[in-house]
Amino acid sequence: MTSTLAQPNAPGDASVDRVSILGVGAAFPPHYYDQDALTEQFLAVWGTRHRNTVRLRALHEHAMVGGRHLALPIEDYPALTGFGEANDHWIRVGLDVGAAAVIDAVDRAGLELSDIDALYVVSVTGIATPSLDARLVNRLGLSRHVTRVPIFGLGCLAGAAGVARVADYVVAHPDRVAVLLSVELCSLTAQAGDLSIANLVATGLFGDGAAAVVVAGNKRGALRPGPRPPRIVASRSVFYPDTERVMGWDISESGFKVVLSADVPAIVGEHLPGDIDEFLAEHGLRTSDISTWICHPGGPKVMEAIEASLDLPDDALEITWRSLQAVGNLSSASVLLILKETLETRAPAEGCYGLLLAMGPGFCSELVLLQW
Repeated sequence: MTSTLAQPNAPGDASVDRVSILGVGAAFPPHYYDQDALTEQFLAVWGTRHRNTVRLRALHEHAMVGGRHLALPIEDYPALTGFGEANDHWIRVGLDVGAAAVIDAVDRAGLELSDIDALYVVSVTGIATPSLDARLVNRLGLSRHVTRVPIFGLGCLAGAAGVARVADYVVAHPDRVAVLLSVELCSLTAQAGDLSIANLVATGLFGDGAAAVVVAGNKRGALRPGPRPPRIVASRSVFYPDTERVMGWDISESGFKVVLSADVPAIVGEHLPGDIDEFLAEHGLRTSDISTWICHPGGPKVMEAIEASLDLPDDALEITWRSLQAVGNLSSASVLLILKETLETRAPAEGCYGLLLAMGPGFCSELVLLQW
């Protein structure tokens, strides 16, 4: 399915159909550990049951992660009693980092918290009713008329999909401001009793944090001072049938047990180039017309598959690689962190195109076409 949000605008055009990204914010728990320290902690937990410690070290090294933020101090994890306690921490820490990320994003957009008309919250690492968005209305003092949309289950895909969904909302309400918040505390899903390769890989790859994006129609965005922000041109969702066991959770009394197939890089290489070509062609574009790639860091093998299958320049995913090394894979929050870094350090010239993309449980992909 394709969502066409607006026709391309000429530079300086202030048409009312413009949907712009006004600001991106981020926040992390204060507990940061390098990869060696994290590996040693897992070895301390699994050492008596996992005889091949060399294999565990190798899996963590191959993740190419230098360090990660954790929701809790590292020494607190062995004492967690189960899913309920871990989820309580997800709510508590998630509200802290979620509120900070929203405040950061709104501040960067040059707006006030009272300007927020809609709050979309994505996460796949915890659950709550009332959901995080409801609790953040109280925490942040948002309008009691704010539209709330909690989204669960999209995993890594939700960063890109969430941007597309808030853009759809703004198309319908061009005089309103929508915020997408991603809160992912992946460390709280780790299963100490699971010695599967998928879990060993996940414990070396995923980290914790939050990111938020402010999106507005031209009636609000035109008021923003400073450089012209990127507009969202269109989005496309692509579902791959019969791929439910490629990625996701098995949920039991112990919590979220990771499902992660080794086939992900092959699926990416097989499907993504054709999906992108078809999507871009609808807008008169080709892959070579994309100057900026804002890509979720699914892991080294996935990123290598993306680079190879799309024949990207050597530095196309430089920010993605740096983000993976610095904080790991933060599920849905990662692509938003990469968007933030792109806006701050590598924004292209006016008129250039970018593609924001992620893949996740379903198995599926989400593509968002941007223009500066």
